[in-house]
Amino acid sequence: MWELLLVGLVIVLGLCGVLVPGVPGSWLVWAGVLWWALQDPRPAAWIVLVGATVVLFLGQVVRWALPPRRGLRASGTTPRTEAWAGAGAFLGFFLIPVVGAIPGFIAGIYLHERLRLGSHGDAMAALRTAMRSGGSSVLTEFFTCLLILGAWLVAVIQG
Repeated sequence: MWELLLVGLVIVLGLCGVLVPGVPGSWLVWAGVLWWALQDPRPAAWIVLVGATVVLFLGQVVRWALPPRRGLRASGTTPRTEAWAGAGAFLGFFLIPVVGAIPGFIAGIYLHERLRLGSHGDAMAALRTAMRSGGSSVLTEFFTCLLILGAWLVAVIQG
């Protein structure tokens, strides 16, 4: 039981690490799944690990195909904006299973910018700037990690 909690903590730290520049968040998520798969003798653990590896690889391919990432910070977004985006994606992922992460991420950025800037037009301009300057890359990586988290949760719950 403690191992599952620690693995879950590593995966959540990896999710947070995706939003922090310089932290290898997706690799922390993968390492958490690897740790769990090495401790769990069931074939489902290895299927989730192989799936996580494939999803991470495909996520990297998609990120390389996107325009170069200048970084969200270069666009003027704050760490709080990234936290709102991550929270929106996380909630969206579970409220509207899987696909809700994408509108949740975008809604998180919009809501924060709307509260910060005050008007719809300014918030939309800030959202477009954030998504063009690296938000799509962050969204891709975060969504990939959420998929891995979801697969891990399903495997753990089905026990």
